[in-house]
Amino acid sequence: MTDFLNYTLFTIGSDMPVLLIDVITSVLGLTCVFMAGRNNKYNFWVGYFYTFALFLMFWNKHLYASLLLQPMSLGINLLGHYRWTHPRKNEESSQDSGALKVTMLTWPQRIMSVVSVFIFAGIWGWLLSQMGNKWFPGAFPSDPIPYLDACVTVLILVAQLLAALKKWDCWIAWLLVNITQMALHISVGHVFMPIVSGLYLINGAVSLFNWYRLYSKAA
Repeated sequence: MTDFLNYTLFTIGSDMPVLLIDVITSVLGLTCVFMAGRNNKYNFWVGYFYTFALFLMFWNKHLYASLLLQPMSLGINLLGHYRWTHPRKNEESSQDSGALKVTMLTWPQRIMSVVSVFIFAGIWGWLLSQMGNKWFPGAFPSDPIPYLDACVTVLILVAQLLAALKKWDCWIAWLLVNITQMALHISVGHVFMPIVSGLYLINGAVSLFNWYRLYSKAA
């Protein structure tokens, strides 16, 4: 397994390897969000494979907050898969009675979401900073960037949950995730993944516009 996770597909420059697992994860992730941004319910099937690939990649990079996120991401993916295809009577899309329509958070809900991100990211980051150092030293490598790792983790959870509920605001959260992920990948020496994060950023901007049109049509 270790050989597979560290298999170098190609090298950028003289010393910047791009791993096979990075490429697989990137293709699955971009496919998933591209389909979601176009209101395609089959994005969840791709999401199951994407979650598994992310688990392997984060394990290999010792990014434990993001690693622990994956079982929760799987649960949110299952929730979204059900909610998108089983709307309540007043939630049905104007274009498809069997699909969930796009809605928006209220301003109090948005404020609560932002406050929650800061609180949980701070707590999670502190816990990660202790693991491998004061707690269980030597049991596994310590997280090199615990607070940034935790911030990305919490933002992703919020974005995924909002997307599962088909809230337009999810794309605001995803844009923040993409920007933060670029910083995270650069900080741990990734070369290929920051480029992928840039593609996510472009897709997020386009999807933000697409979902607003759907919201305007109650679709």
